[in-house]
Amino acid sequence: MTGVMISMRRAGVLALMAGLVASPAFADTGDTAWILTSTALVLFMTLPGLALFYGGLVQSKNLLSVLMQCFAIACLMSLLWLAVGYSIAFGPGGSGIFGGFAKSFAAGITAAPLDGQTIPEALFMMFQMTFAIITPALILGAFAERVNFAAVLIFSGLWMLVCYAPVAHWVWGGGWLAQRGLTDFAGGVVVHTTAGISALVFALMLGKRQNFPKDMHPPHNPAFVMLGASMLWVGWFGFNAGSALGANGDAARAMLVTHMSAATASLVWMCIEWVSFKRPTLVGIATGMVAGLATITPAAGSVGPVGAIVIGILAAVVCYGAVVLIRNRMHIDDSLDVFAVHGVGGVLGTLAIPFLASVGPMAPGLGEASIMGQFGVQLLGVVAVAAYSALVTIVLLAGIKLFVPLRVSAEAEEAGLDASSHGESAYHY
Repeated sequence: MTGVMISMRRAGVLALMAGLVASPAFADTGDTAWILTSTALVLFMTLPGLALFYGGLVQSKNLLSVLMQCFAIACLMSLLWLAVGYSIAFGPGGSGIFGGFAKSFAAGITAAPLDGQTIPEALFMMFQMTFAIITPALILGAFAERVNFAAVLIFSGLWMLVCYAPVAHWVWGGGWLAQRGLTDFAGGVVVHTTAGISALVFALMLGKRQNFPKDMHPPHNPAFVMLGASMLWVGWFGFNAGSALGANGDAARAMLVTHMSAATASLVWMCIEWVSFKRPTLVGIATGMVAGLATITPAAGSVGPVGAIVIGILAAVVCYGAVVLIRNRMHIDDSLDVFAVHGVGGVLGTLAIPFLASVGPMAPGLGEASIMGQFGVQLLGVVAVAAYSALVTIVLLAGIKLFVPLRVSAEAEEAGLDASSHGESAYHY
């Protein structure tokens, strides 16, 4: 099975378009059990994985604000996905741009599988819901320690419906990029490019923290960072291997290459820090791991273990360079390096697929597609989605700030968002 076929299989659209595979009358119990597990693992990535990872990176006075934002977004995205998000992404809209509203509030969704799938559609909806939860949650790292909580909720809800859900339709719901053969196994374009670009735009429009970049505090709790990163690592097996939508060889390969890329990127990032600063850090090795996971995500169905090691090396080197460029050279206050790690990693992995799909054992290759032909499709997808994500973010933020401020006051920022926005404190000395 080619990388293109794998990408389209994820949404069950290849069989639907070709009319070659009929839906079974009943779901396969083994596949259903694995996707039930994967769904829990992906939610585990946000709560508590991403919450602890981001929470450990901020100052102690802002820890609870990050946890609150992650928790509230998980709840809000769940309701919006049920209401219209799933229908926009995976509804039967024929335009290639928008899925429509036919499946709003789970209308017509039963325990029967979609064409080409072996799991209940209700489970497919829930699995995809966890992606819709974590994607806007990733953006939180760009505006940490200075954002207005009301603006976070309004932006996240609108962004998921106007940006994430349509792009999911383009790539996974049989939309125009799927029809052109874009390969994105688990979200290099749909998740990491959309979130990374939007995070960068949000950081630029919001402005820098008061003391950035001269008087910045180190992460207040590296232990939280490591614990959160470890949960992300485990949860990512559901993210990537679950995207095979079955307990099969595709899932096994995706899990293997996911792990190899994360392990490789962790060690390479650690070595870069070791050489540059004479000391390897816990935060550094954990960040490298996340870069490796983000970069392998679109390619998890297209490369073998050798290709995954190459991707892990590239992820560490390129994403580390992006952090230095954006934070230290350009002085852009993307607080927790969302664009440099997730955005750059997602784009890198997406564009690397044509060149690594036949490298080493277990790599399925490109089938009939040529390397440069597939690269052109991948590049088109990245550029189109990046431009759309940037435009949506600009428009949403410009509109939101007419009604509520995007950031808190200078006094509230100095006091910390835990106290000023939520009236709570994580630590009592």
